[in-house]
Amino acid sequence: MTRIFSGVKPTGHLTLGNYLGAVRQWVAAEQRPDEALFCVVDLHALTVEHDPARVRRLSRQAATLLLAAGLTPEKCTLFVQSHVDEHARLSYLLECTASDGELRRMVQYKEKTAKAQASGEGVRLSLLTYPVLMAADILAYRTEEVPVGEDQRQHVELTRDLAVRFNQRYGHTFTVPRATHPVVAARVMDLQDPTSKMGKSGDAGPGVVFILDEPEAVRKKLMRAVTDSGDDGVVYDRAERPGVANLLDILAACTGSEPEKLADGYSGYGALKRDVADAVVELLRPVRVRHAELAADPGTVQAVLREGAGRARAMARPVVDEAYRAIGLLEP
Repeated sequence: MTRIFSGVKPTGHLTLGNYLGAVRQWVAAEQRPDEALFCVVDLHALTVEHDPARVRRLSRQAATLLLAAGLTPEKCTLFVQSHVDEHARLSYLLECTASDGELRRMVQYKEKTAKAQASGEGVRLSLLTYPVLMAADILAYRTEEVPVGEDQRQHVELTRDLAVRFNQRYGHTFTVPRATHPVVAARVMDLQDPTSKMGKSGDAGPGVVFILDEPEAVRKKLMRAVTDSGDDGVVYDRAERPGVANLLDILAACTGSEPEKLADGYSGYGALKRDVADAVVELLRPVRVRHAELAADPGTVQAVLREGAGRARAMARPVVDEAYRAIGLLEP
């Protein structure tokens, strides 16, 4: 059986991009005869300025949304990262395996550092080292497959490098994982700035569709989506027509079609936007309904997370204990 692991960071409300690029892929993965673990990676939310109460609230909401989207505790292990100490235990060993240079070359570190400095904020050390914690999240379970969005490819490559390096230095301990990505909508872009990712951590502007947005809000945002100048109709071209390409990618992901073929069916942007809005509203409707039901019964979600943490701990502890022995630490 293939072991699958992925996680979501509770730094903002989950978006359409999170759903199409990751969550829906996770739900499909748990239907396979594999072993799947999915995690709310709350420790990663501490790398920037944050409100503790908001992190707790968003962590509960993320877990509830994952269940509402279709994850079932009988088929997968769903838990919160900070509830399993092995993640932090292994992270330090991997910090002793990683180099300063390779962490400073991480694209997200450069982008977030520049943004923090531009706004006059300090840069926390954990922002530099959090890719190592992400590697620990994955390697602690001898994960083989990591379903993630396109923007996380570099982090999985670092995880692979650290696993290989540790195994070469101290003996075979970790499985070297691989990243998997959906065919379309791996990276949904902001509706108002189609050159930027639709991110949950930014402002709740008109370019971001949240999973829990009301249908009318979804329609309004999509109908106001930026398109591109051109008199040759609707054309799928990510480089030259990023706004239209983003809409076609979203529609393709919602309908199971191909964006290039969808483009042939439209002569104008208005009809395309209306069809995308209809498709997104219907895609998210059952998730919103189920989320409301689960949110009214928080004890059920809490029980799922408690049981999931127990299962995750039982899987991770032997691996991390072995890594401690391999690197040269005395057993207690």
